[in-house]
Amino acid sequence: MVRDLDNILVVALEQAVAAPYASSRLADAGARVIKIERPEGDFARDYDHLVQGQSAYFVWLNRGKQSIALDIKNPADRGLLEAMIARADVFIQNLVPGATLRLDLDAASLRARHPRLITCDISGYGESGPYRDMKAYDLLVQAESGLCSINGSAAEPARVGISVCDIAAGVSAHQAILQALYARARTGEGRAIKISLFAAMADWMSVPYLQFAYGGQVPARTGLHHPSIAPYGAYPCAGGEQVLIAIQNEREWRRLCADVLGQPALAADPRFSSVPQRVANRAALNEIIAGVFGQWSRAVAMERLREAGIACGRLNSLDDLGHHPQVRFATVATPEGEVRLIAPPAQVEGSESALGAVPTVDEHGALIRAEFGPQA
Repeated sequence: MVRDLDNILVVALEQAVAAPYASSRLADAGARVIKIERPEGDFARDYDHLVQGQSAYFVWLNRGKQSIALDIKNPADRGLLEAMIARADVFIQNLVPGATLRLDLDAASLRARHPRLITCDISGYGESGPYRDMKAYDLLVQAESGLCSINGSAAEPARVGISVCDIAAGVSAHQAILQALYARARTGEGRAIKISLFAAMADWMSVPYLQFAYGGQVPARTGLHHPSIAPYGAYPCAGGEQVLIAIQNEREWRRLCADVLGQPALAADPRFSSVPQRVANRAALNEIIAGVFGQWSRAVAMERLREAGIACGRLNSLDDLGHHPQVRFATVATPEGEVRLIAPPAQVEGSESALGAVPTVDEHGALIRAEFGPQA
């Protein structure tokens, strides 16, 4: 089966999450991705050992790649890397800022030698500015970008529970690389792409920033409630489980009052007659809703909300996710056996194919050295 990125060669001098995310999606689409690892391997291999003795991060982000271990300060290995880049369509790297410049592997140098090459440099804060050389792990960028300040409860800020800044940068890199491949097909020219974790998350922070910059409004930390819409959040049911509702307009608000809460007059209560009023009086409104929902099991509450056409959801656990009727799974081969993971989100008609295997460190080293080495 021909896949969209067949015959595209990606060389990825990568580690951790952001760059591996981007290259894994290119591999899913058929690109040949050669992952350059340290002799001891990508340190993400040891983030945990929970997936049949392997790292959950590594299994998720490194399927479908070939692995070769190189010491790029060694002249022979450096020459091999140069030979791979010379044939590559895309070169991705997320080393510390300045490392590629010292190695003469920076975007400007590579693009001068290989005009058709698409380079993608992923960093923490970018290649200029006072934060250029600062270490930029995901939690640090969540805090620096202001994300933590709007996440959490009224009592304290909180970290988003996944590596959201790394993932945002990886998503942005994937998008930019695909755009560059399309442009190159028209112009014959590659391009240099530069993405930082901070810039990716700052972009995702645009709505709260604009609300503050132009309206002077700082979104309140409201836990599992929307900061600027009410009722829009989680409510406890009998037994301690929670359901979420999301009211977007006055028509839905009136329907919630009449058909779910059984209190049609509540819709006209001056405390709750508009979105701003409901937000201002959120505590009183939440008490009324919780008083009704607390009489029902989660299943009953969900049934009544769905019958009334009210947007709703369950506050699910990871076990609930694994048994969710909408979740799709895919199987990937790993060095320790098959692993069932959550399938990629995009379903593209006519392009479904099995996910590639997760490699061991240097699994393809001999093959790649024979293909790109001096004797090749």
